[in-house]
Amino acid sequence: MYIILTALITEFEMRAKLTSKNQLTVPTAALSFCEGTEYFDVTEDDGRIVLTPVRLDRADAVRSKLADLGLGEDDVADAVGWTRDEER
Repeated sequence: MYIILTALITEFEMRAKLTSKNQLTVPTAALSFCEGTEYFDVTEDDGRIVLTPVRLDRADAVRSKLADLGLGEDDVADAVGWTRDEER
């Protein structure tokens, strides 16, 4: 399932707004078919921005956030060990 923004502007006569923080605001009606989706893969196709809905479970979302922060399994194990350490 793909959303091609240039096609949306023509088909639905809607506009998406790019904010000063480089965030794209897409009209609710344009996303009505993918309710509950929080994440989208973003790709570029011949000058068009393509959004593809992605379903992540909570564990995948946590793993993704840890990866974004540059934290690996060893870091998580160290953090768990630290929290279980009674001599803190």
